[in-house]
Amino acid sequence: MRIAVTQFDPTPEPADNAGYLVAAAARAADAGADMLLAPEGSLVAFLTDPQAPARAAQPADGPFGQALLAASSEHGITVVAGTFVPDPESGRVRNTLLAAAGGELVARYDKVHLYDAFSYLESDTVAPGRSAPPVIEVAGVRVGLATCYDLRFPELFRLLAADGAQVLALASAWVRGPLKEEHWSTLLRARAIENTCYVVAADQIGKAGIGRSMAFDPFGLQLLDLGAVPGDGVVDIDPERVATVREGNPALANRRFRIDPQVHRS
Repeated sequence: MRIAVTQFDPTPEPADNAGYLVAAAARAADAGADMLLAPEGSLVAFLTDPQAPARAAQPADGPFGQALLAASSEHGITVVAGTFVPDPESGRVRNTLLAAAGGELVARYDKVHLYDAFSYLESDTVAPGRSAPPVIEVAGVRVGLATCYDLRFPELFRLLAADGAQVLALASAWVRGPLKEEHWSTLLRARAIENTCYVVAADQIGKAGIGRSMAFDPFGLQLLDLGAVPGDGVVDIDPERVATVREGNPALANRRFRIDPQVHRS
């Protein structure tokens, strides 16, 4: 299975960003990818404008979501990208990851861990999700989804691994700051090693995002680093590699504290 990763600097116009992702899906399909992973909040430029999500938010089946569905159908790949969806109950929005395949919405994840850290309060404008992220199947491989700040909470990724994930796919808009790039690469590698999974991450670039979309194999070997410029990359996923690493490093089998994924999705 092959995953394409794209990193870009979203504009203030959702239609422009949807157009970028449609083109990225075409490039991914041409590269033989089964899945395209795009950054968190690909709907609109928001890292330097915290009010942008409220202005630009759309229902999951709005124009942005429909563009992802159409791209997935036209190009025969799964498209995973971040958006913002209105939450009438709270008057805020949800930071939402959509997964489209075959013209259908196959999964939705509302970000659970909000970025209330490093002098930023995402919860001022975003309502937290209420259930654990999903695991989807792409070309016979189980892919667990997560978003940005989730990366600092290893229990979420352990839950995905307990639900059979072989790949952990992270959509992110990792903000620049002291040692933040080191945190990014270290935590991505750690999530791969401790869960014996591939980790693939797509990040925003620009004035505030670090870029550096990365991938690691289940033993922690680096497979991709896109640096700080716009661009795409591909990562080949080998389920046999997961099985081989887990045979030699049976950390998941040796766990003493069990997790029931369904409890956290009820």
